[in-house]
Amino acid sequence: MRIVYFTHSLASCWNHGNAHFLRGVLRELIARGHDVRALEPAGNWSLGNLLADGGEAGLEPYRAAYPELSSESFAADADPESLVGDAELVIVHEWSEPALVAAIGELRKRGGRFTLLFHDTHHRAVSDPEAIRAFDLSGYDGVLAFGEALSAVYRRWGWGNRVWTWHEAADTRHFHPPAEEGERSGLVWIGNWGDGERTAEIEDFLLRPAAYARLPLDIYGVRYPDEAKAMLARHGAHYRGWAPNARAPEILARHLATIHVPRRYYATILPGIPTIRVFEALACGIPLVSAPWADAEHLFRPGQDYLTAGDGAEMTRRLIALRDDAALREALVASGLETIRARHSCTHRVDELLAIVSQLAPSHREPEARQAEAAPAARDPSFRWDDDKEHNSEIAA
Repeated sequence: MRIVYFTHSLASCWNHGNAHFLRGVLRELIARGHDVRALEPAGNWSLGNLLADGGEAGLEPYRAAYPELSSESFAADADPESLVGDAELVIVHEWSEPALVAAIGELRKRGGRFTLLFHDTHHRAVSDPEAIRAFDLSGYDGVLAFGEALSAVYRRWGWGNRVWTWHEAADTRHFHPPAEEGERSGLVWIGNWGDGERTAEIEDFLLRPAAYARLPLDIYGVRYPDEAKAMLARHGAHYRGWAPNARAPEILARHLATIHVPRRYYATILPGIPTIRVFEALACGIPLVSAPWADAEHLFRPGQDYLTAGDGAEMTRRLIALRDDAALREALVASGLETIRARHSCTHRVDELLAIVSQLAPSHREPEARQAEAAPAARDPSFRWDDDKEHNSEIAA
């Protein structure tokens, strides 16, 4: 199958978590013999920041780890029809510009013989619904949402059975335990500061517990303002700056344990969606402790695949136990690996994607017939994507 994926960036993972998952999915599709093209806008924000932070050398870990992958840059005024070409499947990520999203949808409505899916891997549907309402999805065959809570939002917007929950997962070709175990010490946290939406949680569930447990703490990530770096320093944490995601396995392999501190939206109004770092950490065989987060979709086995902590004091106790109990660490590693290998690799996600496409692709119904069944958000210009009053109150809370 000829596949085109429109991404913000495949080359850059700088504050761009979708690149982690996309690399694994595209690699798996290529391994199965599919013809895959990744398209990213020229001068995109993530790549620009990567080059400013690490220069061309910052791209080398990605290139070395994924030699079969490449992406094509396109200009803002590029012809969408030429970009799509003869693709049979087109997926457009929600970091794409609204004009591009609409233009590709228009190609499909005019009779394009390809399956067209919108891929949403962010919390903007609830944190900034106006941004999602800016997308014209009337030509799209369906939506891929990275968690059931997000799928439910799209169903409320009228998408019905044309939205599929498609979780992120670990690229187990790259994210796996080290071939030979070396010395491990201390804690590591790989995560971006973001917009300060989890400042209190980072201090309560990461910085203070690590200090109380007397475990050295290394922190990797970007967008840390000076006040954030000062807070890390006050607690004795070592800020290491940006690290290419392709280097994450070797970083994790040097540490005893890691911690999951979810962004606030994924702990509250979009429960059940873990950061991709959880999948990657468990795949790499490192014990993990999670700050409060409800595994609403039963993706993992809390207490078995990873430990949980309801407050800072409990987090401290969990870290002390991991520090002192090698058997506990070994049990968590074995269980986490078992779950990833059974359910959460990019191989599993490609199986799911191809099953979804098989439901849509055979008929390639004419646009008129497909639009007659379209969601209200797609067919009715008066439909407001946030008309659900209960949903509005959840956002306000």
